[in-house]
Amino acid sequence: MLLGWERAPDEPSARDVLELTEPPRGGDFTLMSADGPMSLDDFRGKVVLIYFGYTWCPDICPLNLSYLRMALDSLTPEERERVQVLFVSVDPERDTPQRLREYTEHFAPEILGVTGTPQQVAETAALYGAAYRRVETGDSAMGYSVDHSAYTYLLDTSGRLRQSLEHATPPERIVSAIRLHLKEGERP
Repeated sequence: MLLGWERAPDEPSARDVLELTEPPRGGDFTLMSADGPMSLDDFRGKVVLIYFGYTWCPDICPLNLSYLRMALDSLTPEERERVQVLFVSVDPERDTPQRLREYTEHFAPEILGVTGTPQQVAETAALYGAAYRRVETGDSAMGYSVDHSAYTYLLDTSGRLRQSLEHATPPERIVSAIRLHLKEGERP
């Protein structure tokens, strides 16, 4: 199943390369949380960080979510109230909204796990240039894993995509980016 990515034509294995099909442009979307449907527009006035991953991810997602939590911990209480982190699951088959809530609560209460139908997830990922693919693993009890890009997308207080933070961006750099866009949101 190809979603948000294509294999580079000269690569021998589809597992080796995730190539974006189009550049990220951002935009509103509606997905399901454990508390019901949520729209990106619900967070207007806040800096929003969006990360695409899945709860069964062995290392990439836990590391990025830990760095996001450390960044949140470095903010003042007033700043934290103006920041929302969204963890969008690219594995809607296994990641129910309730499972996402339980998973994200291990990191920080400000991280909201959301998902949708495979089509909704694919459309949302395409808006942000997130790439992912299901990889069958017959030798694993999980049955499959999901290869995925690992960017954190930062949106300003008006909901515009402003920055893509690379995998394992240090928490201090995340804090600086958040504060920059919080200050921009305060200007008339």
